[in-house]
Amino acid sequence: MSGVCAIVDYGSGNLHSAAKAFQRVAAEAGAEILVTADPEAVRRAERIVLPGVGAFADCGAGLRAVPGMWETLEDRVAAGTPFLGICVGMQLMATRGLEHGVAEGFGWIPGEVVRLTGGPGLKIPHMGWNALEIDRAHPVLEGIATGDHAYFVHSYHLKAERPEDVLAHATHGERATAVVGRGAMVGTQFHPEKSQRVGLRLIANFLRWRP
Repeated sequence: MSGVCAIVDYGSGNLHSAAKAFQRVAAEAGAEILVTADPEAVRRAERIVLPGVGAFADCGAGLRAVPGMWETLEDRVAAGTPFLGICVGMQLMATRGLEHGVAEGFGWIPGEVVRLTGGPGLKIPHMGWNALEIDRAHPVLEGIATGDHAYFVHSYHLKAERPEDVLAHATHGERATAVVGRGAMVGTQFHPEKSQRVGLRLIANFLRWRP
């Protein structure tokens, strides 16, 4: 049994689609999905998911505005609770973000969140389906291979200081970080809930993962 997986609700976007995707695979993984803004519920959960939509600084401020939530996440991740960051939730794992000024992140994955440069004929934001390129094997990526497609919507990405923290990337005029991981933490720049088979497989893997 995987127990309770808490999806953190801090006012960043509509959580309905994410919760629905997690619930689709929860029973098979033996997990219960709880969408919550209560730090104590997050503290008791066996797994934590941090989604995020919008600007880095705004999401960070929204998270800090929930009394005790930022500290609870720091405590639980330090204790080895399996953690999944999605989109800006993944970016907040970085040291800092450079979107509309400098804003501090959790610092779990050393590096900065920087703007994509794009290239000739490429639009920013990077929006739509793109192929993943797997850089390192990981239990949460089991059954997902280079060439599989995931759905992205972002203008910034996490430029990690340590190459070993990058598990997968996509190419959009440059190498764009798609998945990061260290210890009991993983993060995806793409949206698993919008990525059909690949996304559901990743969610199921996360719900079963025992770091």
